[in-house]
Amino acid sequence: MDFAWSPEDLAFKEELEAFLEKEMPPFIERWSENEDLDASRGVMGVMDKRKAWQNKLNEGRWAAILWPEEWGGRAATTAQQVVYTQVMAKYRSPGIFNANGIVQIGPSIITWGTDEQKARWLPPILDASEHWCQGFSEPQAGSDLANLRTTAIKANDGSHYVVNGQKTWISSAQIAKWGLFLMRTDPTAIERGVKHEGITTFIVDMELPGIEVRPIREITGDSLFCEVFFTDVRIPDSDRLGDEGNGWLVSMGALGQERVGSAGQAISMAQDLRALLQTARAENPDALRDPAIRERVAKLHIQIEATRLLIMRALSKVLKGEKGWPEVPLAKLQWGYISLWLAELALDVLGPTGALLKGAPGAIDGGMWARNYVWQRYTTIGAGPTEVQKNIIADRALKLER
Repeated sequence: MDFAWSPEDLAFKEELEAFLEKEMPPFIERWSENEDLDASRGVMGVMDKRKAWQNKLNEGRWAAILWPEEWGGRAATTAQQVVYTQVMAKYRSPGIFNANGIVQIGPSIITWGTDEQKARWLPPILDASEHWCQGFSEPQAGSDLANLRTTAIKANDGSHYVVNGQKTWISSAQIAKWGLFLMRTDPTAIERGVKHEGITTFIVDMELPGIEVRPIREITGDSLFCEVFFTDVRIPDSDRLGDEGNGWLVSMGALGQERVGSAGQAISMAQDLRALLQTARAENPDALRDPAIRERVAKLHIQIEATRLLIMRALSKVLKGEKGWPEVPLAKLQWGYISLWLAELALDVLGPTGALLKGAPGAIDGGMWARNYVWQRYTTIGAGPTEVQKNIIADRALKLER
């Protein structure tokens, strides 16, 4: 593999680094003064900071680099997207307000939307004036997305669709104005054995009558995910994205946008391990003298580096126009495992005080490591459950018998 970047990619990298070095320090300092207040406000406390940071990025056209220049982007290449992801991970850039909107929903609208739809929805995504969610998963359609059963039946006059059903695990739906949702416009497709057909994509106004959003309290105490219920919701035909029955193709394009984002994961995991060791040296140095702990640290270093090379191998294929297979699902497995191992190591090396949550006397790093221990359980589910990834690799890569 050739790890060298082109002159254009290096110029892109240097411009981004210069922007972050200028803008990030004053931004972080300004928002750190309100950190406790923001935390007390839950999801919206975090989102206010993310909205401000997205607007700051947008000032330099760094919020949506993959978007066309006419819509405020940079029309970045795949290589530049990799550079962007790695640099943002290196600098520990704050999250943005409309991550789903920028990375997945916006590109879908650009690809499938009419000129009117683009003009209507893209600017508010970019400037963070409206928050967006993405509604794919259902109680019977999590790992198997094509099993979705929320129906959208077109009215006789063709002016709107009537939607009934339930979505679940929808991130930040309680603060979203709009959402990109998959609905079944052909209710007979599943029983006919063609469940990938008869699915249509809609842009949904989350304030429409008949929509109920119920936040789900998570093990961390937060409520980022939600259930969304539809009862006779009338969605205008003009809010359909793409042709009727074309939803599976639209959804695969949306989900595919997140895969190159894995380029920054190995960098972030390496940074987390270094931060943990630095904290352990200050809080519980004796733990680092334990041979068993030292062996676990060494194995994590090796696994993180192996994952970095695995991701680079996948990306080298993508840059050559090939599929990142089977490296992408393998990297997803590695990310899930390493995240859990790192979270478990943290509590083992920090001792009893490492298990204290935010607000408890003596909590280390504001309870970050204790929260991370329970939060990282999601890595076995998010972006593809571990069991499903294993089955895919066994079936399609290893060709094992069923």
